[in-house]
Amino acid sequence: MTGATGIAAATARRLSESNARVFVISLHQDECQELARDVGLNGWAAADLTNEDAAIEAFASAREALGGIDGLAVVAGGSGRRFGDGMVHEMSLAAWEATLSLNVGTSFNSVRPVVGPMVESGGGSIVLISSVLASHPVPDMFATHAYAAAKGAQQSLARAMASQYAADRIRVNVVAPGLVRTPMAGRAASDPDILDFAGRKQPLAGGMLEPEDIAGAICFLLSDDSSLITGQVLHVDGGWSVSSASP
Repeated sequence: MTGATGIAAATARRLSESNARVFVISLHQDECQELARDVGLNGWAAADLTNEDAAIEAFASAREALGGIDGLAVVAGGSGRRFGDGMVHEMSLAAWEATLSLNVGTSFNSVRPVVGPMVESGGGSIVLISSVLASHPVPDMFATHAYAAAKGAQQSLARAMASQYAADRIRVNVVAPGLVRTPMAGRAASDPDILDFAGRKQPLAGGMLEPEDIAGAICFLLSDDSSLITGQVLHVDGGWSVSSASP
């Protein structure tokens, strides 16, 4: 698994509770250590997954610790606001590239070291984490075009991989969350207007979703219960994609 807070932490906890062996790769050592103390991981590595060599080394450590990898949840990524992500006509190329690197680059660097060994071992399951904003934008509140493009690219990558590797019994799916209460969503969680919007746009949740809501979907797609599902995008959005936000 990539990531150590929010959705990633909730997923690691749920997997551990089901007696799965869990190895976490994330950027910050302190977050990995805290999660390991909380969950009881089978190992962790602090690595910058935008860096090819660091990713290869981290996943080699994961394979050694686990004796192989048959499931991967790619949760690492995040907002590009700090790089200058926003509307296309106001964004620099540097902001665009940094946001794609943080999201699509980390996905590529995570799946590439895993797919080859999965082919050799007879299969596995990969889950990428996208966003409802890839297909259901809200321009007046979430005008981050590079982030939306990156999350759409993850969905396209998953479908292409699912088609390519189905014969190798490798399943590749996507979970597209709505607005979730995570460290990344701190801006939204402190904005009364966005919270009011979330209450109307995500009526099944009555507000922001919790990381545990997304973890359940990820664990399902990693499990044998979804053994015939591949190439799909599962929206876990509290009704965002089918609801009006009108008062």
